[in-house]
Amino acid sequence: MTTAYQAPPKKRRKTLQEANLLEGPMMLMKSIRGFSSNRAMTWMACAPLALMGLGIFTLSAKAEELPELSAAFLANNLWLLVATILVIFMNAGFAMVEAGMCRQKNAVNILAKNLFVFALAVTAYWFIGYSLMYGDGSNGWFYFGGLFFDPTVTAETISEAGLVPTVDFLFQAAFAGTAATIVSGLVAERIKFGEFVIFALVLTAFIYPVAGSWQWNGGWLSEMGFIDFAGSSIVHSVGAWAGLVGAALLGPRIGKYVGGKVQAIPGHNMSIATLGALILWIGWYGFNPGSQLAMDQWVPYVAVTTTLGAAGGAIGATVISTITSKKPDLTMIINGILAGLVSVTAGCGNLTLTGSWVAGLVGGIIVVFSVAALDAAGIDDPVGAFSVHGVCGIWGTLVIGLWGYDIQGDGSGLGLLVGGGINQLGVQALGAGAYAIWTVVTCFIAWQIIGALFGGIRVTEQEETEGLDIGEHGMEAYAGFSTTNN
Repeated sequence: MTTAYQAPPKKRRKTLQEANLLEGPMMLMKSIRGFSSNRAMTWMACAPLALMGLGIFTLSAKAEELPELSAAFLANNLWLLVATILVIFMNAGFAMVEAGMCRQKNAVNILAKNLFVFALAVTAYWFIGYSLMYGDGSNGWFYFGGLFFDPTVTAETISEAGLVPTVDFLFQAAFAGTAATIVSGLVAERIKFGEFVIFALVLTAFIYPVAGSWQWNGGWLSEMGFIDFAGSSIVHSVGAWAGLVGAALLGPRIGKYVGGKVQAIPGHNMSIATLGALILWIGWYGFNPGSQLAMDQWVPYVAVTTTLGAAGGAIGATVISTITSKKPDLTMIINGILAGLVSVTAGCGNLTLTGSWVAGLVGGIIVVFSVAALDAAGIDDPVGAFSVHGVCGIWGTLVIGLWGYDIQGDGSGLGLLVGGGINQLGVQALGAGAYAIWTVVTCFIAWQIIGALFGGIRVTEQEETEGLDIGEHGMEAYAGFSTTNN
């Protein structure tokens, strides 16, 4: 008797629906063409190791038992996160003001610059800028704490209701982005997109952080008693000086000067520019009150000084522009509001309510004459950015030395006109001058190197005439619409 040999039945393959959580991912990967071989799976296995290696540079794991989160800790960090979001949203305001005050044929280029520059600023500031600005160990001039930053939250931070490193970084990165976007307004309608991108990286990675450390990380200006609460000089004037150097090297736009006379080049959409100004005004409630770096009784006070500065600036610019041009100029109302805000940014924690309004009023008056003076000097500033952020940034820094008080301290007068003597005014002037010199020198070098490497920083005459939207981006902001102002 013989028994026929029967092969054992083949084991039925599991379907993806029948697989468990451990088997499912591997079955899914093998079902994809190119991932079924052992070699491919070996390379895939390297991915987690590579990501782990990258994480070593950015995360220092510390096993530490953290205390219970207090109300003060949560309030401080929540407030700074809200303030950060407001400051980030200011990028929309800057984009709309600049686009509205320039011609429609360059709108896409302006919007692209303002949107992309924040992504660049955050990346550059995360990579090295934050470390240069808030690193440990220095002679008071230059800091460095290694690449990236340590996001670890310590028990001490929680128990003292301090700020977690990540929210502090995000707030400071938003300020770096603001400094970079100010440059965009000064060089609008004639700069190459790629060259502007490179300069923004250099500014936010090196130039701005080094300058900021002099005051906000206990550097040499801080030790001298220099005051810049939220950045009239550190953020606004640094961005303005950087842009001024670029504007001077670029030269004026085609048609700005005809026969030696200044020709107005109207913006194409004042509705957008007006909305942008209001967005900036609201965003400033993150910029200035957020710089208190805590949710305490002084946050609303700083919000009020900020508001009064903006109101004074709007009134001053409107009155003077009406006197000089016989009719109220909307562009000057917009710039007057922004000038008033910049004028109180340095002293919003050191000015009385009356002092804030007067500082803004003077800033609004200054900006009207500054715009005219810059045009007469042959420097083309399409949106008045240097007058707003540079000239009024200097004024906002100096006003503390005139009628500033130690409001959050003993209440004593700091300024010359309120019994504080001339010392504070001298320190403020020194700080404003130091930021101007540092920025002009370093940015001149940066612009020149970028221009030499890439064949100049200005677009061709044909591209400028046709519009940067087509030449740089190959698209139009209002495609299909009939426009009368190009």
